[in-house]
Amino acid sequence: MMRTVEIFLVIMIITSAFIIASFFAVLPSPRQVSPLNLRRLALTTLQTLDADYDLSETIFKPSGDPEWAELQIALSACLPPNIVYNLTIYEVLNGENMLYDAKKSISNAESLGIGSDASSYLVASSNVTFSVTPEKIGEQWGGGTLYILNCSDANGWWITGYTAQGLAKDLRNLLSPYFEDTIMVQDTTQLGKILNGTSLQGETLRNAVVINTFGEAVPIPAGYYSSPSVGYDETHTSYARYCNTLGLRVHQYNWTWASIVGWPLYYVSNTAAFSGNQNSWGIYGMRMVGSYGLRAFLQGLDNQPYSYSTSSTGSPGVVYLSSEASYYSNYYGIYPSPYQTSTRALPTSILTDFNLEVGLSVFNQVGSWIPGAIYRHVAGGSTIVTGSFLALGLTRTPDIRLTAVSLLAYYQPRLYRSDYSAAGTSRLAVLQLGQTGGI
Repeated sequence: MMRTVEIFLVIMIITSAFIIASFFAVLPSPRQVSPLNLRRLALTTLQTLDADYDLSETIFKPSGDPEWAELQIALSACLPPNIVYNLTIYEVLNGENMLYDAKKSISNAESLGIGSDASSYLVASSNVTFSVTPEKIGEQWGGGTLYILNCSDANGWWITGYTAQGLAKDLRNLLSPYFEDTIMVQDTTQLGKILNGTSLQGETLRNAVVINTFGEAVPIPAGYYSSPSVGYDETHTSYARYCNTLGLRVHQYNWTWASIVGWPLYYVSNTAAFSGNQNSWGIYGMRMVGSYGLRAFLQGLDNQPYSYSTSSTGSPGVVYLSSEASYYSNYYGIYPSPYQTSTRALPTSILTDFNLEVGLSVFNQVGSWIPGAIYRHVAGGSTIVTGSFLALGLTRTPDIRLTAVSLLAYYQPRLYRSDYSAAGTSRLAVLQLGQTGGI
């Protein structure tokens, strides 16, 4: 019985303490428990007012223009009835430090109280033109020539739906702003000149980029470069030796050779020299080199003795852009599809066989296959790059945006963008909100 009385007294004491504490406790107001985010509301309101560029147009008008009254009506309609506001427009001035000059202010209350918050919104005048000036590849280290093969006397393969000449034109439009010189190699005779170390227009030959727009085929000059010493392998009746010569020139001049689609160097093409020859699909003016061409090219790139041997490619299927390629796709504003189909991926074994390292992964590696990458040649014991090779082992239809993004991500020229700091061209809208009524 005594134990029961003790428990009852303890309960009475605890209950009394709770009641007394509750009576004297000061509870927060509902507004403090669940406050309205005034800053977010202010920014959302400014964005809503400028959805059709009405805000951007109005804030550049004279202070007496009737559109200011329409703006205030729209502003009041966007906000709850218990919200007071002050919208102030500042002009952005040039100076050693950024300065602002108040131009116009509209409000629906004399005071916003002590619990206000604000957001700002920067807009530019409609007559302002913004530009982007790219850094030129080669400004810092020399070179900077872009050669695009546009040979009229050759045919392409594995570029279904396109012509090499059409691809060359599009690549020039995409990439020429980023290079010191862009040279369209118009025929195989001109190609023979640069392979022989002769510039076409006084451009810098070393450290150039050479884009082969002919897919799995590559133009071959008649005469010198189809001779037994540097073009034709008489023993095996093959033009693999010409592919080897291309690799040697890439090594010699520190070129970046770009293959835009498929199995690189699978055919050679010259419509005059091979006028009676066609590949298995009826395309005249070309001769098949097969899998020997790629290996011969890599032998030349590594400055190895030429030998007639095969290469291999794999078919990993659907592949995805690497994070680095995606980043530079956004940076340069060039957007290829983030996934592609690869049936001509190169094996990782070429890295050790030919002293190559991956300078840029265009697509994520799949097992022992590399669907697309820029390889750079660095001889054993050296740190000097002597030639680079872009291979996009994709299926048929080429996407030149991939070629452009790959080269830009590899060289990384900077973009110098114009800004909003010009006097009289930019204004800053600051919307300050307060809340009235309620508890």
